[in-house]
Amino acid sequence: MSAATVPRRRRGTRPADASARAGLVLALVVTCQLMIVLDATVVNVALPPIQQDLGFSATGLSWVVNAYTLAFGGLLLLGGRLGDAFGRRRVFGAGVALFTLSSLVGGAAPSEAVLVVARAAQGVGAAVAAPSALAILMATFAEGAPRNKALGLFSAMSAAGGAIGLLVGGALTSWLSWRWVLFINVPVGAAIVFATPRLVAESTRIPGRFDLGGALASTAGMTALVYGFIRAGAEGWGDGAAILAFVVAVVLIAGFVAIEQGAEQPLVPLRLFERRVTAGAYLTMLLVPAVLLGMYFFVVQFLQLVLGYSAIETGLAFLPMAVLIFAGSQAVPGLLPRFGPQPFMIAGAAALTAGTLWLTQISASSGYLTALAGPIVLFGLGGGLLFMPLSAVLLSDVHLEDSGAAAGAMQASQQLGAALGVAILVSVFAAATSGAATTEPGAFSTGAADAFIAGTVFSVLTLLLVVFVVRPSQATGGDPS
Repeated sequence: MSAATVPRRRRGTRPADASARAGLVLALVVTCQLMIVLDATVVNVALPPIQQDLGFSATGLSWVVNAYTLAFGGLLLLGGRLGDAFGRRRVFGAGVALFTLSSLVGGAAPSEAVLVVARAAQGVGAAVAAPSALAILMATFAEGAPRNKALGLFSAMSAAGGAIGLLVGGALTSWLSWRWVLFINVPVGAAIVFATPRLVAESTRIPGRFDLGGALASTAGMTALVYGFIRAGAEGWGDGAAILAFVVAVVLIAGFVAIEQGAEQPLVPLRLFERRVTAGAYLTMLLVPAVLLGMYFFVVQFLQLVLGYSAIETGLAFLPMAVLIFAGSQAVPGLLPRFGPQPFMIAGAAALTAGTLWLTQISASSGYLTALAGPIVLFGLGGGLLFMPLSAVLLSDVHLEDSGAAAGAMQASQQLGAALGVAILVSVFAAATSGAATTEPGAFSTGAADAFIAGTVFSVLTLLLVVFVVRPSQATGGDPS
């Protein structure tokens, strides 16, 4: 039974009713995905008032972001299999409920510790909910044009969520308070929890023993790997704790692979990576967020530190990117059956490469229109053309019993890529600005330009992969009927 199988309609349900229900399920899933992705960046522009209000140190402040990333990235593989094993509707609802409650606690946090713990709990809820959300979408829409359109909207929210997060975070911080960047999730999450049992049919639970050994090894290994990247980005690649985290991660991930090879019902079936096209697509899905999140990290700071933008102005600066990602992700699905996914992936990767190359020319005298608007437009085009067909390649021909695991693996690749990109670019930045005051516009601009050279390496690798490795058949685009 393939992931393209759609649950049988209830007796007496008219096609129009089924279509309307499918549309509501899509709205539910897409809203959840936007909320989860948005929270990875929404707090970035709110960090200064958070530090002032709760008394964070400069190093401690990074954990407002990292606690979420660490929990989210570390638990995604486990979250994917939980939905397969215990029912996707049940697991999805539980994950969103935890995310919502944690957002409420974080928004009301009276101290540093409470906020960091709440952000970690948000990450746990996101890791549990996100894979089941995508698996629910795959089961709701038949393979071909219906699923491609749904994936287009899902991909748009996934790719544009970072830019939208900066805009929402800037607006809420400027007009209300930093606490509202978390409180905003509460009514949205509560509505999702309320609607889920009324709209989503429960999936068939996959019987058998739960792969506890694989779950423990993958969760600990992914967490150690994400922490290693975060630590290396903050302290340098020679930091002892970062090196130890990487060693632990390698040992645990090697153990995880060994466990999966012998498991009757593995947490992540290794057959997901057997095809060269699919393996290359997973690697591409790791590299693209490395480019995008590294760009966000430095351009946000450049806008505020060098150009003197406010939080809301910083968010608005990324509006063209969000609009183009959304427009591209909506246009591409209708064209996939005719052209196949590869031309769009190549064009998208080329746009990302051009954007990162352009950013290597940044300097203290650069202005928004001359140095940033062009790259931001190119990143919007690249994300809009690339994410949806890449997702379609990764999720095509996946069996129903593996759909949660495949969704978790795809999203884990994105989270690891984001951590990897920021860590490497920050390390390059630190080496370029050694001994200089990084708050000084000239020093910051020099370091950022060097960091974008590393980002260009990521984008060129992405382009090479989609040209020479990720070469799916045109049929992957789906049947237009």
